[in-house]
Amino acid sequence: MPRILVFGQYVLFFWIAENGEPVHIHVGVKRAAANSTKFWLTKNGGCTVANNESKIPAKDLRDLSKLITMNHRYICDKWRETFGDDSLTFYC
Repeated sequence: MPRILVFGQYVLFFWIAENGEPVHIHVGVKRAAANSTKFWLTKNGGCTVANNESKIPAKDLRDLSKLITMNHRYICDKWRETFGDDSLTFYC
């Protein structure tokens, strides 16, 4: 799993087998894990929580959301590098 960013105890990463899903990023506590939290990236440069499977506290989710929004372009560039130029579509 490509590690994209680290924020405190949180690791932000992509799963390699994404099956054509829109651009998103997973967040694991200390490591990449199957039960990670997932954020969809949006066309307007923001993000939205798809699920919180790793049970990240609300304050940390807000901070992670800000981090993802601040790094939207970087994450999209890394998505293209990982999955190809045609793969960049958005949830909304």
